[in-house]
Amino acid sequence: MTDITIRLEKQDERHGRYVAQVEGRDGEAELTFTWRGEHLLSADHTETPDDLRGMGIALALVERLVADARAQGFKIIPLCPYIHDKYESHPEWADVMTSAPGELPHIVIR
Repeated sequence: MTDITIRLEKQDERHGRYVAQVEGRDGEAELTFTWRGEHLLSADHTETPDDLRGMGIALALVERLVADARAQGFKIIPLCPYIHDKYESHPEWADVMTSAPGELPHIVIR
């Protein structure tokens, strides 16, 4: 089993990222996000270096985001194509997503 460590980094008042590292391996994967409102976050992008792919790291990042959304009471706009695609095979995430599985997410800009 791969030993994955995930930490949350706040970049500024609206932006942050979840960062994953694998014990004994160089590099890190990330899931970036933007706060769109008090209880609304957009999952913007996931990135996993080639040498860390196939280890379940990106999915672990999404699962951490989903767990935090449930624990903290916020909703996720799944803008990232990876998250949008994974959501179709994980309909149990529907309670924290702003769209239904397979439905394109959208943001209203004011």
